[in-house]
Amino acid sequence: MKRFFGKIGLALALVTAMAVPALAEKTMDTDVAIVGAGTSGLAAAVEALQGGAKVIVLEKQPKVGGTGSFCEGVFAAESKIQKRIGIDVSKSFAFKLIMNYSHWKANGALAKAFVDKSAETIDWLDNLGVKIEYVGVGGFGGPLTWHVIAPGPDLVKDPRDFHCQRMINVFNKYVLDHGGKILLETPGTGLITENGKVVGVFAKDKSGEKIRINAKAVVIATGGFANNKEMMRKYVKDYPDVIPVGQIGKDGDGIRMAEAAGAALEGMSTVQAYRPGLAGFHPADQMIALAVQPYFWVTPRGERYTDESSIEYWPYAGNALTRVGGTAYSIYDDATRKFAVEKGIEMPLGEWVLQGTKLTKWEDAFNKELARKRGNVFKADTLEDLAKQLGMDAAVLKASVEKMNKAAATREDSEFNKQAKFLRPIATPPFYATKLLPRHLGTLGGVKVTAEAEAVNTKGAPIPGLYAVGTDSGGMYGDSYDLLLGGGTAGYAVNSGRIAAENALKYAGITK
Repeated sequence: MKRFFGKIGLALALVTAMAVPALAEKTMDTDVAIVGAGTSGLAAAVEALQGGAKVIVLEKQPKVGGTGSFCEGVFAAESKIQKRIGIDVSKSFAFKLIMNYSHWKANGALAKAFVDKSAETIDWLDNLGVKIEYVGVGGFGGPLTWHVIAPGPDLVKDPRDFHCQRMINVFNKYVLDHGGKILLETPGTGLITENGKVVGVFAKDKSGEKIRINAKAVVIATGGFANNKEMMRKYVKDYPDVIPVGQIGKDGDGIRMAEAAGAALEGMSTVQAYRPGLAGFHPADQMIALAVQPYFWVTPRGERYTDESSIEYWPYAGNALTRVGGTAYSIYDDATRKFAVEKGIEMPLGEWVLQGTKLTKWEDAFNKELARKRGNVFKADTLEDLAKQLGMDAAVLKASVEKMNKAAATREDSEFNKQAKFLRPIATPPFYATKLLPRHLGTLGGVKVTAEAEAVNTKGAPIPGLYAVGTDSGGMYGDSYDLLLGGGTAGYAVNSGRIAAENALKYAGITK
């Protein structure tokens, strides 16, 4: 009997221990707590510090930047540099383009706030020391909205002081120089709520010590959920195995914390579709660069399925690939290979591989992957042999090739009306094939927010003290990422961070 009651006592003790939340071992106080030190989180931190707030930033990784370290520039409409060189992209035009592309599934108030603030943010960046090198396009030939960031003066001693990494470097230095705290390897673990208001955040540092951070406002900026396979399967049903590019530790921490505090979600199925490619290859890999030129792509059955020049606006190419099941092959002949090596590529890969770049490293990259025999690349002297290697019906592949060769000869694409300049025959052996799989640059759905970046609950009412920014917030996109306005996601990250910080200070009653 004594032993029986002993077991009951032990069981009750375990239940009680699980029911009572662990006490924080350390307490910190601040005005604004920011969960995530990427582009949006650091922008919010700088803005909050400029407004006179005390700021603590939590970052799960051992360094700041996140995905923001990989971008090249930010969106703006009606910036001073655009006006100076005669670029006519009005705020009204940009707003309508965003909304019409999304068929008005996007949050119009949020999109308007972003666009209207974008030009002033370029001035804000300039005052901080982030300079613009030039204004370019998103998709090839599109509106000039992409404000590409110039190398910083520290580039000689810091080779990473370049493009958006330059912006991250400036933000990081400003925060540290102006009294802000950045706690690395210290992820946020949960929000602190009292009477329906968010009043802080729990965190855990790399030693395992628990921290309670009391704050007047909390900004969620953890960068989405691209690396969380469970969330991808739950929300991205079209193709949950899409390959993430430049994503590390994006586990949906902030979104899950906000949802646990009562926040509603929006746009969770939308991802930032990227150029098709393969896992484990750098965006500048020359083997991939040739494979995604706008020439000849077929399904695993050997049928051509799209106008390959959709790669101009690469989300279109990603969507087309997802539609046919998520696997395709780019096939080209030796004449096309020689053209790319000796003359250069026709379709640029952003700033990674510029138009006209001669693919002199293609042979080494292709042959190295061919030797691995992983089923990613193939080479054959005949189309019949290539079809056999790919598991295709040779007759189907040859019929598709014959149609393309006829189109190249007549300069007219009867299947998909592709521009004549991209019509190239597949006739000179050997023949090459590279597998194409869907890739993405991050998730675009998250916490439902107002135009002021306030998180809202399932009834649409703002949750006092809680803000969500960047790819932790939903509503900027409909059901598909657009590349019509270059620098959109990076620009939204910076601007939403600033908008959240400004409104957090108003909510907290902080004035400088």
